Formats: sequence, C-alpha cells, structure tokens
Amino acid sequence: MNLNLFGHELVVDNFAGGGGASEGIEQALGRPVDLAINHDAAAIAVHTANHPGSEHAVADVWDIEPEQATRGMPVGLAWFSPDCRHHSKAKGGRPVSKSVRGLAWVAARWAAKVKPRVIILENVEEFQDWGPLIKNTKGQLVPDPARKGQTFRGFIRALNRHGYQVDWRLLRACDYGTPTIRRRLFLIARRDGLPISWPKPTHADPAAPAVRRGKMQAYHTAAECIDWSIPCPSIFDRDRPLAENTLKRIAKGVMRYVVESGDPFIVPIANYGNGTTLVNAIDEPLRTVTAWPKGGSFALVAPHITKFRSGAVGHRMDEPMHTITANANVTRPGVNPGGCAPIGVVSAFLAKHFTGVVGDDLRNPVPTITATDHNALVAANLVNLKGADRGGRDLRKAMPTVCAGGTHAAAVSAFLVKYYGQGVGQDCGEPLHTMPTRDRFGLVTVTIKGEQYAIIDIGMRMLQPHELAAAQGFPDHYVFDRVDGKPVPKYQQVRLIGNSVCPPLARAIVDANFSHERKFMPAPAEAVA
Repeated sequence: MNLNLFGHELVVDNFAGGGGASEGIEQALGRPVDLAINHDAAAIAVHTANHPGSEHAVADVWDIEPEQATRGMPVGLAWFSPDCRHHSKAKGGRPVSKSVRGLAWVAARWAAKVKPRVIILENVEEFQDWGPLIKNTKGQLVPDPARKGQTFRGFIRALNRHGYQVDWRLLRACDYGTPTIRRRLFLIARRDGLPISWPKPTHADPAAPAVRRGKMQAYHTAAECIDWSIPCPSIFDRDRPLAENTLKRIAKGVMRYVVESGDPFIVPIANYGNGTTLVNAIDEPLRTVTAWPKGGSFALVAPHITKFRSGAVGHRMDEPMHTITANANVTRPGVNPGGCAPIGVVSAFLAKHFTGVVGDDLRNPVPTITATDHNALVAANLVNLKGADRGGRDLRKAMPTVCAGGTHAAAVSAFLVKYYGQGVGQDCGEPLHTMPTRDRFGLVTVTIKGEQYAIIDIGMRMLQPHELAAAQGFPDHYVFDRVDGKPVPKYQQVRLIGNSVCPPLARAIVDANFSHERKFMPAPAEAVA
C-alpha cells in the first residue's frame, strides 16, 4: 500500500459554488481546499471571499484539464456536486437536459486521468435513477421509466474499472447537527485499499431514547435560525394584497401550528442583540425585562414556517428547517422583492383573552383586523365595549359591529365556526349566517396551559439570506452579502445557499474518511527513533 501523507496531497472541489463543501472540508482537515472550480463568476467571488487560501478557476468543469490543473501532484480528495436540477423529482414531468444530467461523468474523467485517492459525490436521491432519455409526445427529452438507474449503474462500473471501491447512502443533514432536514445522496469511491467509512449520526429527535440518555444531541431547529429582530409585517396591512393561495397556506398553517397545537415563543421585540439567542419557551423563566417603550420588550407569538409551494402547509418552528432550494423567483409569492427562497416565517401574535389586555405585534398595537379571504384565518383583538367604543375597524374599510353583549371586553376574531350541517365558517366581515334556535357559532381562540388567548395579528415575511445560510449550516462569519465591497444581489445569495452542500455534513463525511487513516499511516521518524 502506497499511502501519501494527506498534507502532501491536493484537495479539489469541483462545482464549488459558494463554498458549502469547501467549508466542511476545511473544518474537517484544518486547511483550505487547494483548487475550487466553478463556471459561475459570482459563485467564485463569494468562494474567494470566504476561502482566500484556495486557488480558484472560473471555468466549465469540462474545460479543466485535470493533469494540468493538478500540476502532476497527487490528489487526495476530489469532491463533486454536479447540478441536481435535472435529476430532482422537483422537476416533475418537464423536459430535462442530457448535458446537465451528464455532468457527473466529470468525476469518472478525473478518476481516469489523475486517480484521486478518494472521490466524494453529492446529489439528490433521484441521482440513483439516472438513466437514458426518450422523447415524449411533444418531442421533448424525458427520462425513460423502463431504464431507470441504467446510467447510474454504468457510472459505478466506470469507477470500478479505474480501481475504485464504491458505496453510497442517503444522509439527512439534521442528523449531523444542521438545522435542516435536507436529504442528499452521497457516493464515496476509494482506490487506496482503505475502508469507506460513514459518519454516525450525532443528533436525533428530542424524544428519541438516545437523546434522553444524553448519548445524542437534539435536532437543531428552525427557530434557532430566525433573526427575531426583523419585523414581521401584518398580512392585512399591505399595499399589495397577498395572493389567495398564499393566504390559504398561511391559514392552514396557523390552524395547524397555532390554533390546534403548538407552544408559543416569547420573542424580544426590542432591537438589541441577536434575536436568535433570546427566544424562549412560554414555560421558561422570562429574560430580563427592559424599559423599552410601546408596552414592553417582549411579545408572545406562535410562529411557524410556511412554504410557498403547491400543497405545502409548512412546519413547526421547533423542527429542523425543511429543504432550502435555490429558487429565488422575485415574482413568487409576490412578497419577496429582491428575490428570496419560497420560505417564510408566519407569526400569530397572541393576547390574553380577558378585560384590559389589548396586545402588541412586534412593533406597536394594531387595530382590529379581518380577512380578505373566507378561508384565511386572520387577526383577532380585544375591543373595549364600554361607553361609545363598541366596535373595531378594518384597516381598509368599515367593518360591521361585532358584539358579545355587556359592557366588557369582547373579542373580534378571525372567523366564526359553524357547528351545523356542512358549515365550515364565515368571515367576520360578512353578515352573520342563519341563526338557529340553539347556539351553533363558535369563536376561534387559543388555549395555552389553561390560559385563553385571542389572535391579534398575523405577520409574515420571507426568510432572508443570512437566516437561510444559518439553516444550511454555514457559520455566522460566512459572507454572502458583500464581495470586494460590493453588495451581492439577494437572488444570487439565495441561489448559492440553496445549491450549497451543508457544511456540517460535508465535514462529517470527510472527517470519517480521513481521520481513520491515521492508524494506517507510518509513525513519524522521531517517534520510531
């Protein structure tokens, strides 16, 4: 066995992008990658800003001659993250590109020409289904279902012919300390005779026995990635109303994660510190209360993450973030000027349901708010019915008086629930539906640990690039927003983050496959002496 000491071998990151894999490799090995290759100048600019110790090449991977790029030096590790879009199930039944799907063959080219000791390839799980294409009825290229996985198996055989043992697995980033459930296929090929090693998961669901026994850590959550100092504007006080489908998704999410379940967070609304470290659960001791104006420095919220994709409801805030994509379409869902991934945070602001408590949103008190769509859950507030003050007001138009009787505080809520026939409910801005002789209407409120709350507002904003980067596992110091003193457009930041490898998972894989080499390496000369 001819083992070079790893410090004398090159490390190459093909398809380097913004540097997710490079960051993980550098964390594992304690040194930067030697060469980062990418055709996108913006990606290389961000990579250079964060990895100045690496050599960079702005070029198509097929234009790089491996023997010239490595200058004859041995390659210890070659990492490949070829474009996954034309393998991903997110593509649906749309036509695909043969050239894009074939980018992975560049790994076989490097195997043939410079024989890296270890090759690691990352892609979507559907990469295993890589096969020939056929033309559909419109003459467009689509995968041939009858030959699914045929090309993938040929790719493995090509690596085998060059002396590589190959293994692959599906790994989830959240199992290795990243606050996202992103699942990807990782393929490892070795030609040095050493065993392929897969990292053991370090994190699990908080309810898992291993976590309870202290053997593993609990998953990092979406809540840890949110910058709570950024205001979450009301969905009702907008110059441009949200699309109907967006409101429906928000409504479903609020019902599922606020009204029907979910523990709220207490969120600091004063602009100090990093909000991600200051959020605390309702059953924890309250953090230091300050004299911040406008009614206190904390707001009780029940937030969740919403995804602006067909059929998506979102997920709880105390779960890992769902997969972040590179989609930063500025036209969807009409709330992301500048370009953001189609993921947002929704916060339902809560106030105790008793006399005298009015409630705040993240900035200041809000007037009574109603819905624009009969399926949308909207804000609730407490209205003082004493004296002449007997109603609330929509932010856009007058609202019919809603009264609960008596001269005490009453709730003006998102919607009324009907308990008869096929009734689903009604908008509070409509006349009350037919009233039978028995009580058949209910007001939607939230009960938390025995206390009744009313929803006073719902806020929604898109997640910003630095929050998405945190969810992807990038360290706080990693720079996406500014290169060489110039701002990077938001859509480019999101694209780079969504296309990136999660650094903690890259670190775990590289560490597992190079840390175990030490027992095979010869002892240093001074130790032998």
